[in-house]
Amino acid sequence: MSNPIYPDIILSNHYRIVRQLGHGGFGRTYLAEDAHRFNEPCVLKEFAPQVEGSYALQKSEELFEREAGVLYKLQHHQIPRFRELFRVNINDRGYLFLVQDYIPGQTYRFLLDARKRQGLRFIEAEINQLLLQLLPVLEYTHSLGVIHRDISPDNLILRLSDGLPVLIDFGGVKEVAATAESLFAEVNATPVPATRVGKFGYAPVEQMQMGIVYPHSDLYALAATVLVLLTGKEPHQLLDSNTLNWNWRSECSVSPTLAAVLDKMLAHQPSERFSSAREVMQALCGNPPSAPHPQPPFPLATPEFPATQPPPELQPIPVPAPKLPGTPVTVATIRSQKKMPAWQMVLVSMVVVSGMGGVGWFAGNYVLNFKSKVQETPRVSGPKQQQEDALHDRFQKLGINDRFYQGYVGLVDETFSAKYPELGGRLLTASEGDREWRQRWQKIGDELLDKLENLSSKARGRLGTYDTTDISSWKAEVNKINLSSRALYDLADAKFFYLFPTQPRDRNIINLPIRQIWQAITADALEALQAGSTIESVEFDSRASSKTLTGNLKPGEGKAYIARLNQNQTLRVNLQAPRKSTLLSIYTPGRTNKSRALLEDAEGLSWSGLLDDSGFYEFVVVSQASEPISYELNLAAE
Repeated sequence: MSNPIYPDIILSNHYRIVRQLGHGGFGRTYLAEDAHRFNEPCVLKEFAPQVEGSYALQKSEELFEREAGVLYKLQHHQIPRFRELFRVNINDRGYLFLVQDYIPGQTYRFLLDARKRQGLRFIEAEINQLLLQLLPVLEYTHSLGVIHRDISPDNLILRLSDGLPVLIDFGGVKEVAATAESLFAEVNATPVPATRVGKFGYAPVEQMQMGIVYPHSDLYALAATVLVLLTGKEPHQLLDSNTLNWNWRSECSVSPTLAAVLDKMLAHQPSERFSSAREVMQALCGNPPSAPHPQPPFPLATPEFPATQPPPELQPIPVPAPKLPGTPVTVATIRSQKKMPAWQMVLVSMVVVSGMGGVGWFAGNYVLNFKSKVQETPRVSGPKQQQEDALHDRFQKLGINDRFYQGYVGLVDETFSAKYPELGGRLLTASEGDREWRQRWQKIGDELLDKLENLSSKARGRLGTYDTTDISSWKAEVNKINLSSRALYDLADAKFFYLFPTQPRDRNIINLPIRQIWQAITADALEALQAGSTIESVEFDSRASSKTLTGNLKPGEGKAYIARLNQNQTLRVNLQAPRKSTLLSIYTPGRTNKSRALLEDAEGLSWSGLLDDSGFYEFVVVSQASEPISYELNLAAE
């Protein structure tokens, strides 16, 4: 039977299917847009185990709902947030879906494959950072009695917005599907081989053979993932099939400390492994744990504390900075030691665009090796270093949040690749032959910073931290001054497209770095409205039914007018301005009838008609000219 769930179908009245992301044992996974959240992308996991019969299906759905409850209590910024569980009926068949946040970024599998095509691998500095960023996540989940069971490069995403690793696809959902199949087999007395969650080579033997999992099962899988990233080889290429010992040291070179930590995480006997993520962190930082703790059987008891906070014994504790060569240090340390600009350190650790095209100046092997070298040798002053320092100083002067560095590079890279398609997306090197290309990349970067100077210092300071909750709060704030969010967005778009004229107007930017700049511009537009500088209330004289409004607009500027009008009045609007210099929008209040646009971004500057609603009507005039203009807006209501 063909799949009745297809692109553009609407589920539960607000989830629009965009495309299918995958198909596993539990069912299909879809990318969707949530109309209740400004079309924010999300992931829908369909639960459709390959079973027949009411008992097995009912039991499996009960287990699935219980597993959804487990996911619901996970409230961590490096785990996709569980939203809801819902059922729909399509063609007389019931479907069960789990909804989670969509994480924009690339899996570590994608990043590794991109590097392998360049003859590169992950380096120790990046692995140290990955471990220190991910181990606290496992510490949190394990404290709640939740074992991931399926850690691998495919289930780790390097998030585009902040460069943090995000843990996806917890194995509990897949375990339910496997349990459902076994239940069906029991009812029908049909023997089936046991299905275990986990990937061969990544999961320890006791998990694959007996389905037994402990916190150290995840630590084993994390260490296996690390070795794959370091060596570029799969576990079966590193495992001795007879002894099940890992033979990886000839494939890569790491510090003795990291090597010892990985060996202990991958010990064949469970009793010889680290028992907790915290012990691994302490060992990485040069503080080996005391005597091993007895390992409780899974499932662990769920502690009584809010899911949004770790238990008291897992509250953050001061941990000395790692002493391993190439280990990332704090931005403050970098700046005080004058060894390397912070923005460069962030780029080195992320290198997201290594799989997305030319990363410009700081790409390929040059990027991967530069960080370690710069930490071991004194800084040499020269034209290149002076240019790097100047860029870093400019970031500081503009007060840009550190979390926007990756977004900045992504934007520069996108513009660079579009402007110079003849490079075919190849990575630039530090060679003399690429010097001119590096200079061009840097020029684009400087031009982007020039544009960011048009933002207020407050808006610039939040770059990299804006999210969709800001959009919701802005809508509430602008409604307080009798204006809709559509009018606010018109004013923001005017400046955005003036600064970035090559950006397509119909592009969905919600998951792109450029969204941060659009939101910063929108924040400034809201403040201008609240200050009264870009909004005017229109009052008709008692003896007149028309009003003439005049104004001047600089490129990228706009102004909103509001007028209280009544149902069944006849409205006439005419805007006098230089040809093709402005856009005009007219919005109804939505008090009596549903709010709608009488005109929206229209170059035709006249409108007349009978009003079907009472309340505040909005008139938004924005400039799309490259020079200052004057305009005259005529309103007549009878």
